[in-house]
Formats: sequence, C-alpha cells, structure tokens
Amino acid sequence: MNEIMLGLANVLSITSILAIIAGMSLGLFVGSMPGLSATMAIAILLPLTFGMDPATGITMLTSLYMGAMYGGSILAILVNTPGTPAAAATVLDGYQMTERGQAGKAMGISLTSSLVGGIISGIVLLTVAPLLGQVALAIGAVELFAIAVLGLTIIGSLSTGSVIKGLLSGAIGVLISLIGMDPITGSTRFTFGSVYLFDGISFVVALIGLFSIPQAFKLVEKDSEKVKASKIKGKMLPTWKEIKSFKMTLARSGVIGVFTGLIPGTGGDTASWFSYNEAKRFSKEKNKFGTGHPEGLAAPEAANNAVVGGALIPTITLGVPGSSTTAVLLGALMIHGIMPGPTLMSEYADVTYTLLWAVLISTLFLFGLGLLYTRLAVGVTKIPSKILAPIIVLMAVIGTFAVNNSMADVMIMFTFGIVGYFMDKLNISVAPLVIGMILGAMLDTSLHQSLIIGDGDWLVFLRNPTSAILLFIALVSIIQSTPLLKKSINLFKKEG
Repeated sequence: MNEIMLGLANVLSITSILAIIAGMSLGLFVGSMPGLSATMAIAILLPLTFGMDPATGITMLTSLYMGAMYGGSILAILVNTPGTPAAAATVLDGYQMTERGQAGKAMGISLTSSLVGGIISGIVLLTVAPLLGQVALAIGAVELFAIAVLGLTIIGSLSTGSVIKGLLSGAIGVLISLIGMDPITGSTRFTFGSVYLFDGISFVVALIGLFSIPQAFKLVEKDSEKVKASKIKGKMLPTWKEIKSFKMTLARSGVIGVFTGLIPGTGGDTASWFSYNEAKRFSKEKNKFGTGHPEGLAAPEAANNAVVGGALIPTITLGVPGSSTTAVLLGALMIHGIMPGPTLMSEYADVTYTLLWAVLISTLFLFGLGLLYTRLAVGVTKIPSKILAPIIVLMAVIGTFAVNNSMADVMIMFTFGIVGYFMDKLNISVAPLVIGMILGAMLDTSLHQSLIIGDGDWLVFLRNPTSAILLFIALVSIIQSTPLLKKSINLFKKEG
C-alpha cells in the first residue's frame, strides 16, 4: 500500500503533471499525423529524459503513448486515413459520420470512448500488476531464462508476415545485445578490436535509428498531395443518453483491449478489429455498422486505449514487452539504470508504481487536452509530409548525439535506420529485433547463472517445473505457427 501511495504522490507532483501535459500534447500531434507513430516519438525523446528523474521521464513517455493511441482516430475520422494502425477500424464508421456533417460528434464519441477504455486499462493495471508482481518475486535465474525464451518465441511467431522472418529478426536482436563485454566473465565479444564497442551498441541509438529514419523515408516517398480535412462544427461531446445506449459496448471493448494487450505481439489494431466485430455481433442494429453508427465508432476507440494497460502488465511484471512501444518504454527504464525483469516491482517500486498511476492519470488529461486539440487538428493534418521528414531526421540526429556526445553514435543510428528501412521493404518486422535486444541481456545473464546453479548441466531447465512448462509453451508457440505444420493439419483433415 505504501508503494501505491508513493506512486500516486509522484504522479501528482507539479513536475510530473507538466510532464504528462507535454507528453500528451506531443502524443496527440504524433498520432494525428500520417506516417508517424508513438514508438518513433518515444525513441526520439528518450535522450531528453536523461536529465529527468526516472519516474518523471517514464510518466512523460507513458502519457505520449496514451495520447498517440487516441490521436490516430483524428485523422481517421476527418480524412479517412488512420493516423495509426490501431485506428484502421475507426475509419469504417468515423468517416461516414464526417460525410454526414457529424465530424464534431464523431470526435466526441471517439474521445469519450478513449477515456472509458483508458480508465478500464488503468484500473486493471493497478489491481492486477501488483498481484502478479508478488508472484514474480519467486522467479529465479532458471525461470528467468525460460521467460526470456518464451518472450522471444511469442513475439517472433506473432510478428507480421513470415514466422521465419520474425524469428530471424528476434535472433539478430539477441546477437546485437551480445556485442561488448560478457557480464559474467568480462571477455569481449563481437567487438572486432574496436574499443568503442566494448560497452556494446547503445540501445537508445539503435531505437532512434530503427523507428525514426524509416518513417522519414516513407514520408518522402509519399505523394505531396495536400490533405483535405473536414471542419469540426457544432457540439462535440455525446449526451449521457447516447453514452448509455452503447455503455455495454464500451465495457466489453475495454476488457477486450486489456486482454488483447496481454498477448505479446498483438496491439491496438488487433484489439480494435476484434472489438468492432464483437460489437457488431452483439448489436441489435447490425445493418447500421459501416454507415456511420456511433456504436461502431465507440468499440474500436475504447479497445485501442485499453491495450496500453494490458501491454504494460507483462512488461512490468516479467520484463517481457507486450509490443514494440512497450519495448521502447523498457529501454527508457534501462537508460536510467533500471533493469527490466520480475524484480522490477520490488527493487524499483517507486518508479514502477508511478508508471502504473501515470496510465490512469494521463487518461484524465487526455480528455481535457483532447477537447482543446481536436478543433486545431484540421490545420495540423495539412502539414506536408516533405516538411515533416527533415524535421524527424534532425530530431533523430540531435537526440542521438545527446546520448554520448559522439558522432560515431550518429553513424550507427543511420546504419540502424537503413537496416530498418530495408527490413520494412522486405516485410520483416522490426519489433522482434527490438525485443531481442532487450531480452538478449536477460537471456545471456540468466543462462550463465542457471548453468552455474546446475553445475553445467543443461537439464537444469527441465528439472525445474516452472521452467519446463514455460519452455514447452515456447516450443508449442513456434510449432503451431509453422507453415509446414499448418499444411500437414489441412492435409490430414482432407484425407480424414
């Protein structure tokens, strides 16, 4: 209880409130701009948190995450273009309402639904995460190794496109994490004689390159057509009667969002489509979906904001990121010397509980700032892509140089940026690579410690019941996603 109240006090401090406002404002802007993402913005802003208290820095980045989840709906409703992948389902009914001259009402429903989804997310996070954190205290090196393996396999198998490509991406991330000095023996690995690589590849530098430079390239490649956004007129917020008419949809979608976020590799886009389909299935007016039906707009918007809390639960309790965005948030903890893992909630309780409260408090600020920003959004969405692209590159260079005041970091950042760009062209997900870089260190250290415990016997992982179960789940996760197995099952069904 003391830790919970300490986290609340940290979030309600003047410094944290200003950080929430700054993060939320930037999140709304990023989410409402085509081609930009919360992950990219958080990666670029990481160096700015160096001089901040860890709790304040994490609070700002969390509010940015929450703001971007809602901001994606602004472009979807006004321009018929999702600002983020999570807003793809919002287009179906949101833009139809705009076509009927109800853009303001659509934005109001979206904002209200995001508020409800965020509150559900925050409450679940505050109640479930501490309970799981107590369980996590019993986890040792052997179990930690199994958790790291499970995290890698799930992320790889659920990545976009080929399973093999996803696992390959994760494996590359692990190899990158091994560059530098061995944490146990002190010997150097993959440094090629370069003193610069003795400390390994800076996680922040890699993140900025992977997420900012490819986005800038994409913006340059886009057509320079001006966006034609509809004006927002009239009353925005829905009446209490209108909210009551789809209250069950809001509650159901919020729960769907939380549970979807719990599954590593999924995200707001999966939750949005799932909740939209469920809302349509339970609705008495199924034929109205896709024609500008408020219920069809409320469902995905409640779900995509609820995903935030769900994705943070495995991130905080186990140190396994639920998405690429939460992976970057873990990176923010790492640059402040806070190592992710099951001991996070016990050893760094003040920062962790501040993060839990930040989700709930930032949701409340989202409602107020969202009302102010939404009417300005029409002008913001008209900023040409070719102006945004150089700004992103400039911010990436400044942020990278600020890490160690080194031009070598800037060169490495651009290298990762080019790699990320071609990975996107080859339909190879970057998320597993990021997860691999984070979990690689945990995997490396826990493997050494486990083998010491087992006197060099690899069967130590199978003798431990928890470890054996987790490794079995990891194996099943890979096998069931293998195309060869799917073909065999389909062939067996046909012959049967």
